[in-house]
Amino acid sequence: MRLPLPALEVFTAIAQHGSLKAAAQALGLKPSTVSHQLKTLEAHLDTALFIRTTRSVNLTEAGRALFRGAGPAFEQLCEAVETARSTGHSTRGELRLAMPEFVYQLYVSPVLESFRTAYPDIEIELQLTDALTDILEDGLHAGFRLGDHIAEDMVAVRLTEPLPLAVLGSPRYFAAHGVPVDPHDLLRHDCIRYRFQSSGRLAPWSFLDGEDQLRVDVKGSIVTNTLPTLVDSARRGLGLCYTFRDYCAQDIANGYLETALEAHVPNVPGVFMYFPREYRSSLPVRCFLDHVTSEHANS
Repeated sequence: MRLPLPALEVFTAIAQHGSLKAAAQALGLKPSTVSHQLKTLEAHLDTALFIRTTRSVNLTEAGRALFRGAGPAFEQLCEAVETARSTGHSTRGELRLAMPEFVYQLYVSPVLESFRTAYPDIEIELQLTDALTDILEDGLHAGFRLGDHIAEDMVAVRLTEPLPLAVLGSPRYFAAHGVPVDPHDLLRHDCIRYRFQSSGRLAPWSFLDGEDQLRVDVKGSIVTNTLPTLVDSARRGLGLCYTFRDYCAQDIANGYLETALEAHVPNVPGVFMYFPREYRSSLPVRCFLDHVTSEHANS
């Protein structure tokens, strides 16, 4: 059964304001329209809802029963409409983001405190995942990915230039096992491998061989599914790792890790923040994007 919502709205306004004229003013309607809607509703229900005299308008028994249910329901509807109207158009509310672990460490973690200070009424939920997340299906507002893994129907905003990868080992490891000079030399080394949490696949070790791509099926005694564990194992001399150079920049600067095969290691597409086109005007999304890009531009 379809509800006569316009007539119910008029009925509720009359009950709240005590007269047809006051209800018409509140709703921005002509008194004749209010009267017509009320008559239509009473005909639809086959019962009188008000006792009308020259001095007052009072609810009938049926009218009181209807108002007990319709009044709170319309208040909830009004609140829902206002919530929908304001959602995404103010600097408050929820912001749910998906990102790989390295994106959080390199680009989000450094600006999270300043963002929270600037926008204390935005509640942030971070989903750290290496999966190619369907943000719509997962109820998320935006995500971060490498540029070659973004659906065409998403808005994608570049945050970084292409990112260099690196083969890394500790000075102690290189002193004991030597430094590889060719990608095939890795077959004689203990390589710490990364297993994607989402797919369960091992991350490939890919290199440049002139203009060609070369993939080396490395072996090793340690496999992990987190970047901190991967890098920590390499730092402790347990083998070589292959990951984002920027992720290990501090360890390289401090001498805890050294690079190898630099002439053969490729770059990967830069990091993009992406979101559905419908969220282009969402203030929480826009504020976070602007904050991340401005903070890194100034760093």
